[in-house]
Amino acid sequence: MALRLVASFCGVFGFSIMFNSPVKMAAVAGCIGAVANTLRLELSDAQVPAAAAAFIGALVAGLLASLIRQQMGYPRISLTVPSIVIMVPGLYMYRAVYNLGLNNFAVGGSWLIKAALMVVALPLGLAAARILTDNEWRHCN
Repeated sequence: MALRLVASFCGVFGFSIMFNSPVKMAAVAGCIGAVANTLRLELSDAQVPAAAAAFIGALVAGLLASLIRQQMGYPRISLTVPSIVIMVPGLYMYRAVYNLGLNNFAVGGSWLIKAALMVVALPLGLAAARILTDNEWRHCN
């Protein structure tokens, strides 16, 4: 778990720097992403479905970003986007395309559906966090 925390921090920090965030903001995003992504990976290891683990990871990233936003004033989106970009299921997409290329449609389709569910779960987790933490956002005018 410690190595996952370090690797996740480095990945999210790198994404944040690529998005031209200041170093301090990138470090905060790295901490949020380290917690959220490590949680997602640990849940996956505990046999939680990948999409559910992605939703929970994104929810935690959104909740932490909202907390940091209140404390430090950083824009929520500058903290959440790098934190969830690392959760995009590249391996699942690769396996889908590889198996589809081999005309193994059942296996490729299965990987494709799993990847799509994870891709959908990420913004849903962020939206759920926003609904829980932003009173103005959850009510329509």
